[in-house]
Amino acid sequence: MNPTQETMHPSEIRALCRAGTLTGQTAGLAGGYVQANMMILPQAQAFDFLLFCQRNPKPCPLVEVLDAGCWSPVCAPGADLRSDLPGYCVYEHGVRTRELNDIADLWRDDLVSFLLGCSFSFEEALIRDGIALRHVQEKRNVAMYKTSIPCRAAGAMKGSMVVSMRPIKAADIARAVEITARFPQVHGAPLHVGHPAGIGIEDLAAPDFGDAVAVHDDELPVFWACGVTPQYVAELSRLPFCITHAAGKMLVTDLLTSEAGG
Repeated sequence: MNPTQETMHPSEIRALCRAGTLTGQTAGLAGGYVQANMMILPQAQAFDFLLFCQRNPKPCPLVEVLDAGCWSPVCAPGADLRSDLPGYCVYEHGVRTRELNDIADLWRDDLVSFLLGCSFSFEEALIRDGIALRHVQEKRNVAMYKTSIPCRAAGAMKGSMVVSMRPIKAADIARAVEITARFPQVHGAPLHVGHPAGIGIEDLAAPDFGDAVAVHDDELPVFWACGVTPQYVAELSRLPFCITHAAGKMLVTDLLTSEAGG
């Protein structure tokens, strides 16, 4: 990764995605700006998903909902949702069938795009306060896990939550909770600390999405609600068709993190 990407304006990051130059994860990029998860699905299922987001605001905090057929969001002026993320996943009948760098060929006039807050957005605030984040230091994707925490169903949408995990020194956990609680639009405070089995996670070394990171003896695993939850819901609900961001590969918006509650 070109180290200057960390301080680029979001529009420059999106341009790199559109050109096919940036295809990796976006953690640590464009500090101070909100990053967004994405879910795109046909208008026939859009109301159910909107209701699902309203009933499950921790994993699915809404940033913006676009009109059917629209691919240019207000939160990222000039952006094209079909090309300006580093990667996309296509699901058909609950099965991930493809990973792509561009979805223009799949675009339809009945597709509705949902942008959801991402926890990458609050990471700068943690780092600024002296709380180290290992996946950022190692330039890896954050570790994400399917859990036994149920989501509230909405129509065809049903399933359980996905969480992201960051090892935090025990002495820093209270501060990490306080800092991230300021950002409800990007998942807010953690859901769980320690004891992964308590939320249905069997092995921290085997994340369902992203990259495993070590948890040192003076640290505890801290778990935040994650915007990959809709991908898991797409699997469990066997949605006929949807497109999502690839795990860890977000839309970098022009919204300031401070506008998300910080």
